[in-house]
Amino acid sequence: MARKAPHAFGRRTVDFPSGDSFCSAWLYLPDIAVDKPVPVVVMGHGLGATREMGLAPYAERFAAAGLAVLVFTYRNLGDSGGAPRQVLSMSKQLADWDAAIEYAVSLPEVDHARVAVWGSSLGGGHAISVAARHPELRAAVAQCPFTDGLASAAGLGLGETLALLRVVARDLLAAARDEEPICVPVAAAPGEMALMNAPDALPGMHALLPPGFQWINRAAARSVTSMIRYRPGRSAKRIVAPILICISATDSVAPPKQTERYARQAPRGDVRLYDAGHFDFYLGEAFEQLVTDQTAFLVRHLQPAPVIGTVR
Repeated sequence: MARKAPHAFGRRTVDFPSGDSFCSAWLYLPDIAVDKPVPVVVMGHGLGATREMGLAPYAERFAAAGLAVLVFTYRNLGDSGGAPRQVLSMSKQLADWDAAIEYAVSLPEVDHARVAVWGSSLGGGHAISVAARHPELRAAVAQCPFTDGLASAAGLGLGETLALLRVVARDLLAAARDEEPICVPVAAAPGEMALMNAPDALPGMHALLPPGFQWINRAAARSVTSMIRYRPGRSAKRIVAPILICISATDSVAPPKQTERYARQAPRGDVRLYDAGHFDFYLGEAFEQLVTDQTAFLVRHLQPAPVIGTVR
C-alpha cells in the first residue's frame, strides 16, 4: 500500500544569545521544494539533562513531517555558556525559552506566525509556563511534565530530603560567598540523596545517553530552592493555544494525579495518559506511540507543506 514519503531534512549546530551568555542548539530544517517559510517547533529537555539525551529522535520525526525544529540546551549545562556551571535556575531556563523563540522566529526559513513549543519532564513544565506567557503560539506539547515542585519533592523520602536540605544550606552559603557550587547527583539509586532517586531514575537517565556522550550527573544543591517553588501546572488554565499533554500513568518523578488535575484546566487541552513510565517515553513502543500522536497534533495545528510523492 502506498504511503506519503517523509521529508528529508538537515541539521546544523547553532547558538543564540540568552541573558549574559548563550545557548547551544540544533537546528533542523526540512528539505522541501517550496520557497515559503516553514513552521517551527522549539524543544527543551528535562531536569539536569542536555539536548543530546533523548530529544533527537523526536526532532527527527517532526522535521521529517516538514517542520523546522530548534532543540536547545539551557545555560550552565552541556555545551551552552553560563556560569556557575550546573546551577538549575527556573527563571533563567524560562528566559532561555524566550530567547529560543525569539531566535527561531528571526530565521528567514521560519514562519514566525506558526510556532509551537515542546518540552519533556522539567521541560514539559516549562512548555506549560511558556505557552501561558506566549499567546501567539499555535500549539504546545508537554510530555510527562513536571508541574509541581512540592509534589515532586515529596517522592524523595524524608531522610533523603533532610540530608539534601543540609547540603542546600551549605551551597546557599557558598553562593553568598561567591564560591563554586556544592553539587548533588541529579539521579541516584533509591535511598540515596539526589534530585531524583526513584527506582527508574538513574537507569532511565543512562538509557538516554548516546554512545560516547559524557553526561555530568550533578547539579548545584542551591537549585532545589528554585525547583521546589516552581509550580508551572498552575498556569495551564491561562494557555490560549491548543496543548497536548502526555502523562505517564505510572510516573515516578512527576506525580500523575496532580499533573492530570492541572492539565484538565487548560481551555484547549488534549490530555492523554500512557501506561509507560516516565523514562520509557523516549524508547521503544512508548516512544513510537508518543511521537506518532505528537507529530499528528503538531502537523494539524502548524500545517506544514504537504509531502509530495509516495513510497512503497
